[in-house]
Amino acid sequence: MSKLYSISATVSAVCVVMILIFVPPLVEKARNKVAPHKPFVISEKAQKLHQNLLVGDLHADSLLWNRNLAERADYGHLDLPRLREGNVAIQAFTAVTKSPKGQNYHSNPDDVSDNITLLALVQAWPPNTWDSLLQRALYQAERLQQLAQKNPQQLKVIATRQDLEQVLASRAEGSQQIAGFLGTEGSHALEGKLENIQRLYDAGYRMMGLQHFFDNELGGSLHGESNAGLTRFGQQALQEMERLNIIVDLAHSSESVVRDVLAQAKRPVVISHTGIKGTCNSPRNISDQLMQQIAAKGGLIGIGFWDAVCDVSPEGIVRTLRYAIDLVGVEHVALGSDFDGSVTTALDASELAVLTQTMLQQGFTETEIRRVMGENLRDFLLQYLPQS
Repeated sequence: MSKLYSISATVSAVCVVMILIFVPPLVEKARNKVAPHKPFVISEKAQKLHQNLLVGDLHADSLLWNRNLAERADYGHLDLPRLREGNVAIQAFTAVTKSPKGQNYHSNPDDVSDNITLLALVQAWPPNTWDSLLQRALYQAERLQQLAQKNPQQLKVIATRQDLEQVLASRAEGSQQIAGFLGTEGSHALEGKLENIQRLYDAGYRMMGLQHFFDNELGGSLHGESNAGLTRFGQQALQEMERLNIIVDLAHSSESVVRDVLAQAKRPVVISHTGIKGTCNSPRNISDQLMQQIAAKGGLIGIGFWDAVCDVSPEGIVRTLRYAIDLVGVEHVALGSDFDGSVTTALDASELAVLTQTMLQQGFTETEIRRVMGENLRDFLLQYLPQS
């Protein structure tokens, strides 16, 4: 009988190992797709310009997945080698802690099943992440810190303006080091406690979304059920984020929350990844008028690469960039890819030069290209990250 138990335990252990090895890549391959396409042919003029740009991206969910981001993968959208190939200098890494099945843009009840719980189990995340949204955010921050520690010539996690200045100075001397900074995909990780803002700040988070797919203690999500504005807790959280010089991200927030934040915030805000309602009338996007109000208060709007822009081709993304520039002004527009965010894109991080080429083809000025591709993000961070 003991021999039978031993065999059974061995078989069970082998099954668990097989699941941990094979299931996570299969899950991600199904979630983070690049549409099949022939290699983009980049002109010499576009390639030369692109290699002289400062490229930055406001949103990627790559820390959610178990890939080793130090190695180039043949699936997903982003890793350090592909960032270097795309000439990316600044990359936001955003932590997802709760997400509904199907990522429905229309309405999600709070008690709907949460995909991240199962993902944490399958990917063998630490047990304390299985039922704690805070611990999920802290774990993803730790993953980025460890990635930078193991690859210091390739990545530096920036927490201050001076950190970013150091990376920029290094790149000016020929380095390909990337400035990575941490953001949250909504504030579900606060778990209703103001003191957790400080815990996330101490872990390195410098940008925080207020909502994701669900309404939460801070207020209504664009995809929740209440359409509510900021709660009293949300107002207190906003004040605490601003006290710590955390950049507030209104991606996924209800229009009521956006209006309330604009009325109360003392610092400009961002929408890290979005489309524009005027080009893509999707429930994922807020009104053009609110976009203009965000820009009027000095904010930054990151244009995405997935179906929030409706047409995800390079031409479609660039048309959205053109519309956004005309709507809010070139100094308020940036890239917000949503790479590795359970989306399908037409390109990965290594292929960003195709956007530079397409902007040239569509008549963008070099100044417009430089501002949108990364200089606006650089300047925003240099102004609103904490001092050392």
